[in-house]
Amino acid sequence: MPGGIMLKKYYHQVGSKNFWQYIIFAVFVIFFYLPLLNLVMLAFADKYEAPAIIPQKFGFKWWQFVLGQPSLLSSIGTSFILAIVVTIVSAIICVPAAYALARFKFKGRNAFMLSFLLSNAFPRMGLYISIGILFYKLNLIGTFQGVVLIHVVNSMMFMTWIPCGAFRSVYSQMEESARDAGASPLQTFFKITLPMAKPGIVVGAVFTFLGSMEEAQGTLLVGFPQIKTMPVQLYGVIMEYPLTAGPVLSLILIVPAIIVLLCVHKYLSADTISEGFGM
Repeated sequence: MPGGIMLKKYYHQVGSKNFWQYIIFAVFVIFFYLPLLNLVMLAFADKYEAPAIIPQKFGFKWWQFVLGQPSLLSSIGTSFILAIVVTIVSAIICVPAAYALARFKFKGRNAFMLSFLLSNAFPRMGLYISIGILFYKLNLIGTFQGVVLIHVVNSMMFMTWIPCGAFRSVYSQMEESARDAGASPLQTFFKITLPMAKPGIVVGAVFTFLGSMEEAQGTLLVGFPQIKTMPVQLYGVIMEYPLTAGPVLSLILIVPAIIVLLCVHKYLSADTISEGFGM
């Protein structure tokens, strides 16, 4: 077979090790990008009936429908405002905690850091139901503040672990030199420590922002129907309308994430993220 001959020829050209690396990379690309390509295809499908693999008709029918929804713009605005508030609140709470964990050694420190994994260690819906009962007693159900608190709980691991790793990477000798030169503790923190830990803090903030943008279950349980975000709208579109309507809103939801990642891409590196998780 011509294909088999070409494959063998390519195998001998690149060598055994590189050949299998390329094969594994190709498999990864297929599994990673194929669902995204399928999502794009469905978003522009005016008519799509099983068992066809390719839609019978392409167009902008469902884009016009989704963009014509009066609640769409308000849900986009709510999602952005909520994500910004959650990021700020999470930074105010978690960055000082991350600095303390990085600079001070105390009994139970590792156990305390592992405790931030608890919100991700089991299905979140069980956690949300427990929190929902507490929020009901505190009159936080259906409030913006309640949704912010739910989102902050989900972001604590990222906003603590990653900045903690960034603070650990700042040499204490530099801080001591600044103190010897006459700088106060606050001046040392804001002029030496904080700027050098900035990449890790930015990465944690990006994870927090994007996590808040895509959070749906907690928002649905605590905030609905008063607080409607884009992911909550997506749930409604998927349940009430044809298969091709949901991908349109999904693509709209992806756009802010891409913009944020492009704006802070210089801070997103494997070293920064791995330092935060102690790898």
